[in-house]
Amino acid sequence: MTQANNTRRRIVAATGAALGLSSFTGRALGKGQLRPTPVQEEGPFYPVSFSGDVDYDLLTTGALHYSQGQPTWLSGVVTDPDGAPVKGAMIEIWQADQHGHYHHPRDRGGADPAFQGFARIAVDASGQYRFHTIRPVPYTGRTPHIHFRIKLGPRELLTTQLYVAGDPGNPGDFIWSSLSEQDRAAVTRPFERGPDGMMARFPIVVEA
Repeated sequence: MTQANNTRRRIVAATGAALGLSSFTGRALGKGQLRPTPVQEEGPFYPVSFSGDVDYDLLTTGALHYSQGQPTWLSGVVTDPDGAPVKGAMIEIWQADQHGHYHHPRDRGGADPAFQGFARIAVDASGQYRFHTIRPVPYTGRTPHIHFRIKLGPRELLTTQLYVAGDPGNPGDFIWSSLSEQDRAAVTRPFERGPDGMMARFPIVVEA
């Protein structure tokens, strides 16, 4: 390779760094744009059926009320990289109960029937969402986490996971530890005491 070509490659690399190339999208993010929330795997426990109660409150299923764990209000906003709300987006969450069991055949029916375990709601006109659930707990091989999926009509925009800031199990989790420092920061949020149980806020940025 000629010296001129080497020089050209260094200039291109330096220019890319100055523009702030996004490893997620493969393109430069403009000034003021938000970095998309990193994609993560779905995992083996996405629900196989959606019959019954799937509303925002995972602690109330029909006449049953789940009284275990730490009740948590989980909220946030779904926007595009320009910060505009993604109107019409549907957001799903699913997680294990206080004893680390999912409502899924692969978990052999171990989940508490009083814990809804899965919810699906539409964001409001400003892109906001809110769920009533529990602070996630660890189970064999995984640090505490909650699964998220964002859809817009028939399109799936994002599948990711939310983690608890400061949890001692995070460094040993094979998914969390595989993320870059920047991606970890995007999906790891504090769960803090509030006036009505725990509170956590998880802003989500998607390419709509």
